[in-house]
Amino acid sequence: QVQLVESGGGLVQAGGSLRLSCAASGRTFSKYAMAWFRQAPGKEREFVAAAISWGAGVTVYGDSVKGRFTISTDNAKNTAYLQMNSLKPEDTAVYYCAADGTHAYIISRLIVDYDYWGQGTQVTVSS
Repeated sequence: QVQLVESGGGLVQAGGSLRLSCAASGRTFSKYAMAWFRQAPGKEREFVAAAISWGAGVTVYGDSVKGRFTISTDNAKNTAYLQMNSLKPEDTAVYYCAADGTHAYIISRLIVDYDYWGQGTQVTVSS
C-alpha cells in the first residue's frame, strides 16, 4: 500500500521560510514525478511544483512561486521536499504532496495525472 506523509507545515511570518517534507512508502518514484499542490479556503487546488529526479532531473514551478520555492527529491529516502522562502500571506493554504505512478519520465501540472496523495499539511503565513 502506497502512502505519502507530509510534514513541516506551520505558522510563519511574512518573509519567513518553511521546509515541507513528503515521505513515500510502498513503492519508489525515481522515474516518476513527485509534486506539491496547495488549496486555500474557497479556492481550487493549485499546482505548486513538480520534479523528476531520474537522470539530470527536471523541475517545474507554478508562476506564483517561481524564484521563491524549490522542490527537491532524495531517492535514497524516497522523499520529496519543498523549500519555501520569502513567504507571503497569499501562500497560506493546505499543501498536498502527490506522486505520479503511471507516466514515467513525464512531469504534469494536472491533478488528474497524480495517483497518490498525502493528507495535507497546513501552512499559514501571517502579515
